[in-house]
Amino acid sequence: MEIIIANESHIKFAQIISDTITESAKVRGTGIAKRSPEYIIKRLENGNAIIALEGEKFAGFCYIEVWGHKKYVANSGLIVHPDFRNQGLAKKIKSAIFELSRKKFPDAKIFGITTGLAVMKMNYELGYKPVTFSELTDDPSFWKGCQTCKNFDVLTRTEKKMCLCTGMLYDPLHKTKIKKDKVNSKAFKRLKSIKEQLFLKKGKK
Repeated sequence: MEIIIANESHIKFAQIISDTITESAKVRGTGIAKRSPEYIIKRLENGNAIIALEGEKFAGFCYIEVWGHKKYVANSGLIVHPDFRNQGLAKKIKSAIFELSRKKFPDAKIFGITTGLAVMKMNYELGYKPVTFSELTDDPSFWKGCQTCKNFDVLTRTEKKMCLCTGMLYDPLHKTKIKKDKVNSKAFKRLKSIKEQLFLKKGKK
């Protein structure tokens, strides 16, 4: 398995990356914003993405987006092809995109929003902490990207203060080393409970 920084030679994978993101959203039934092949191509061209390949077969992907004049960066679109799931690949890609973000934008705060507990745990291990949306970028272009998510109505009703996603932030000025045995701590159990309650409320509407 090869996990590398993507470039223009990987444009041929743009369609399958886009399709895999869309299909994952359908299967999981959670909020994942759609990403068109054109959108993916831009991330492949600027060197702000990680791609995983087994030979010539697409295995996984994640990309960086830059906001607020490089004050914030987001690691987005983490996806693993169904043929390569349950092998720990997502964690390797997540670590690779995090290291690329730290190298290219050492002073930026790295953030993400997700409904997936697995991604939250990966973020936590890297040093992210759960935060309110007010601590994330206020760049309207970022929040516009949520429009294709099935839960966008929740975000608009709360005036971008909260949604079914959890915001997580890594601040290089306040970095702390997280021990793996703390990943399933009381704080994470409380977070899981809150997310489950939000999903139940969403389902009743």
